[in-house]
Amino acid sequence: MLREKIEKYLLDIQKPARYIGGETGSVIKDKSKVSVRFAFCFPDSYDIGMSHLGMKILYSLKNAREDYWCERVFAPGVDFEEIMRREGIPLYALESLDPVKDFDFIGFTLQYELAYTNILNMLDLAGIPVYAKDRGNELFNIVVAGGPCVCNPEPLADFFDIFILGEGEEVNLELMDLYKQMKAEGADKKSFLKKASQIKGIYVPSLYDVSYHENGIIKSITAKDGAPEKIKKRIIEDFDKVFYPEEFVVPFTDIVHNRASVEVLRGCIRGCRFCQAGFIYRPFREKSADSVCRQARALCESTGYEELSLASLSTSDHSQISDIISGLIPYTEKEHVNLSLPSLRVDNFSKELMEEIKKVRKSGLTFAPEAGTQRLRNVINKNVTEEELMRTCTTAFTGGFANVKLYFMMGLPTETDDDIRGMTALAQRVVDLFYSLPDRPKGRGVQVSISTATFVPKPFTPFEFEPQATREEIMHKQQILMDSISSKKIKASWHDPSTSILEAVLARGDRRVSEAIYKAWKMGSKFDSWGEHFNFDNWQKAFDECGLEMAFYASRRREYDEIMPWDHLDYYISKDFLIRENQKAQAEQTTPHCRLHCSACGVSKETGRACF
Repeated sequence: MLREKIEKYLLDIQKPARYIGGETGSVIKDKSKVSVRFAFCFPDSYDIGMSHLGMKILYSLKNAREDYWCERVFAPGVDFEEIMRREGIPLYALESLDPVKDFDFIGFTLQYELAYTNILNMLDLAGIPVYAKDRGNELFNIVVAGGPCVCNPEPLADFFDIFILGEGEEVNLELMDLYKQMKAEGADKKSFLKKASQIKGIYVPSLYDVSYHENGIIKSITAKDGAPEKIKKRIIEDFDKVFYPEEFVVPFTDIVHNRASVEVLRGCIRGCRFCQAGFIYRPFREKSADSVCRQARALCESTGYEELSLASLSTSDHSQISDIISGLIPYTEKEHVNLSLPSLRVDNFSKELMEEIKKVRKSGLTFAPEAGTQRLRNVINKNVTEEELMRTCTTAFTGGFANVKLYFMMGLPTETDDDIRGMTALAQRVVDLFYSLPDRPKGRGVQVSISTATFVPKPFTPFEFEPQATREEIMHKQQILMDSISSKKIKASWHDPSTSILEAVLARGDRRVSEAIYKAWKMGSKFDSWGEHFNFDNWQKAFDECGLEMAFYASRRREYDEIMPWDHLDYYISKDFLIRENQKAQAEQTTPHCRLHCSACGVSKETGRACF
């Protein structure tokens, strides 16, 4: 018995609760009454995957159907994987402990490019061939993926049967319904994939041929066998009525975000030119204050969580944020539930929001100016001024906070050394502000932390055309940042740029990158987003063996008329708009946010209605 094998080694591994299932809220069904089984695979550890809101939503959505059973699967830690391979324990799902290879669908969520090798490793642990072409034509083990990275899935095209573009609440069930029907008819996989390609939001990579020019740039992307030339993403029209679970699976062990979470809005009005999520999740849609409050209370009562998070790309942009907070405060105070408000912006941070945050975060606040000078903030369309940042810090300091983290990106388009020095100059002005306030926290010193991340150009953003800074350029910028710090009240931190370089390569890669991913995995790469496991030399060797250059994908400027690997995928953002925004960035011009003025990004044309 698989259960007995697993239990035998639980005391030999870290966090055995990751691998046993049986948590409160998990769904157990009678297999004899189930017609379609879906293994929902998160290509990272249990601690990360169990924190993901999208998985919680789709898990409950699919299990609401009596004859469908969705189970959870996570990447095992290195210690347990070693035991699994040695003892012949296949990758299994937590609810039934059945092997993943027994499932109709093996579905992955693609949240981060550096998890790609984990996908191959999980398929291999499951005993499923990693290449789609090697899995035969039987209508079974359909390997499918959704999530934000599907906006350019080409580096994974050789491994997947189906990609789901956009929001999954409706299209997942439509795909499973088609599978159930064709399985009953005795259809094969090829005919199923051909039929599935006609569902809006479904991309079947095997139905598209890609050709290249001699210089490596894509020459054409051609649909075949009746597949659509462009695959349009799916969106939920009425976000206020969309399915939302009334209970979560509550883990036995601590996870990254161990709390109840309610999604309050989707999309973003801001148009920051570096932010992929801000474009691919458009249009902007809100849940009503009543819906948010009702769902929040239901989740807290069913799970027993004592912390509640209001999740979105920019929570304080909700038009009814005051109503939401005032509607939740009586309940959260009565039940002793902490209310967490992430994703706050400098330009709409109020005293009322600060008072709520103080109940959860008493140590410090994080704000994201993104760039050290107003010139560069205009380039990236951040639309946040230094005056607004100082006003926000004044509110925070007079409210009792003494620690502020400022988040910046390094290597942004048009960035100069003066822009880097501007980060520390801005931090110093925040320090000076603290000591200029008579009603600042007494008996405490201020601490300003500068946190920097390397800019990664992403598809479906105005910066998809831009080159990424090289490792040498980033290291030069990091040195300038350190040399410009003159106060002990200011600290700076950053990550190794190697992970950001690989992220850019995988984010903008084409189908030829599949072979490099496979080679890197075969050389031992996995958990690449974890510093202790990341091996950049493996990746460099893998690309060299494939005759590919990482710089071709990461640090090369693209012409406006170049065919991108993702140009056959339609996320409702027109390329003309991206070009206009890129040109405005070069001219250091800003674009007002969507509530102030429609910038004709293409979304309202596709949806057939104005966003506001």
